[in-house]
Amino acid sequence: MINPFAPIGRATLGALGELGRLSAFAGRAAASVFAPPFFLGQFARQCWQIGYLSLPVIGLTAVFIGAALALNIYVGGARFNAEQFVPNIVVLGITRELGPVLAGLMLAGRVSAGIAAEIGTMRVTEQIDAMSTLSTDPFKFLVAPRVLAATLTLPLLVMVADIIGVMGGYLVAVNSLDFNGATYLRNTFDFLEPQDVVLGLTKAAVFGFIIACVGAYQGYNSKGGALGVGRAATNAVVGAIVLILAVNYLITAFFVE
Repeated sequence: MINPFAPIGRATLGALGELGRLSAFAGRAAASVFAPPFFLGQFARQCWQIGYLSLPVIGLTAVFIGAALALNIYVGGARFNAEQFVPNIVVLGITRELGPVLAGLMLAGRVSAGIAAEIGTMRVTEQIDAMSTLSTDPFKFLVAPRVLAATLTLPLLVMVADIIGVMGGYLVAVNSLDFNGATYLRNTFDFLEPQDVVLGLTKAAVFGFIIACVGAYQGYNSKGGALGVGRAATNAVVGAIVLILAVNYLITAFFVE
């Protein structure tokens, strides 16, 4: 008689094995960041592509999220005569949660797939093998600059997203909800504490590391030609998003406790 739990067991073991391989890859990538030689040109190029070119999409996401958050908090607060708490909850929600998470998710869709496709194409066309033949460590040249760039630039993007998101809420509150602008800003800055910003930036750095590692891992291990590269890009986005949401909960629980 066929065991109905066998497929579940095989899927679980497969997922744990993949997580283990990803962890080993991430450890090797982290070690490569601190060991010479350092390819500063590659690092600068990745900072431009991952960080600067992501500003428009991060900014647009933040302003609309801040505006929508202010509207929803106002509607909910009105049921309990607590509309005055809109600026407090907006700044707390954006700096601690929505800013880093949404920036991470947007970057996962834009960057993780791009890294997987780029490195995957080099893998299936044997360019990575050629680099090894020429005594160039692929991890040092391809993986380490991307991991370092994503880890350093995502906190900067989140800082921008926090400012734009709070201003999005401010514009809606002042222009649509009849809040006094000076009072709104004063309540925002009085309520915000340094640990709220630190929590958001810590999440952002971890998310950046995850995004780059998952993308590089999927691309580095892709096979099967163009179909394999496409599969690697898809798996990179899905894997990065799932890990971001899971790690977000763990970091939040750690800071709260």
